Amino acid sequence: MGIKPANASFGKAKRLLNASDYSRVFDGAEAKASHKHLLLLAKSNNQPGHRLGLVIAKKNVRHAVQRNRIKRIARETFRQLPDSEQHLDVVLLARRGMDQLENAELSSILQQQWQKLVRRTSQNQDS
Repeated sequence: MGIKPANASFGKAKRLLNASDYSRVFDGAEAKASHKHLLLLAKSNNQPGHRLGLVIAKKNVRHAVQRNRIKRIARETFRQLPDSEQHLDVVLLARRGMDQLENAELSSILQQQWQKLVRRTSQNQDS
């Protein structure tokens, strides 16, 4: 494996860490992006950047290998997001069938949904 750039890490500052972080997003989601295989919920935050929380239930994705693969790809696409002026707390919820997607397809869907989410939060902020 090659050496990753310094900003490519996924440290604690980029994660939702506790139940209250998740509850804040679930209870007060300002924007949603829904797809057949996933749901993204977002709420603006006052942190120095975007933060991500993952909910990949065993009920929806049976095998640990698949859950870990989905998390890895989700983090990777999240890391590549451009920094918008609005910083968001985002929760990704996996739906049934997400484990059937190929890596490239999953990555593409995630990128489209992130963009949709950012557009919706900026629209909500403008109104």
